[in-house]
Amino acid sequence: NRVWIPDNEEVWQSAEITKNYKAGDSFLHVQLEDGTELNYPVDPAALPPLRNPDILVGENDLTALSYLHEPAVLHN
Repeated sequence: NRVWIPDNEEVWQSAEITKNYKAGDSFLHVQLEDGTELNYPVDPAALPPLRNPDILVGENDLTALSYLHEPAVLHN
C-alpha cells in the first residue's frame, strides 16, 4: 500500500509501506519515492491517508477517486 505523509517542504509526500503494520505499533515502516527508508511515527487512531491507484491520477471527476482527502485532491 501507498500512503501520504505530511512534509514540511512539499506539504504531502508519497510513501510505500514496506513492513506490515500491526495494531499498537508506534512506527510505520515506509520508503519515500526517492528511495529513502523512514520509520514514520504514527498514532494508531490517526493513520496516514491512503494513496489512490495510479490509474485514477488526473481524474476530472473527484467523486471517482477511491480516497477523497486533502492529499488526494492536491495530487490529482
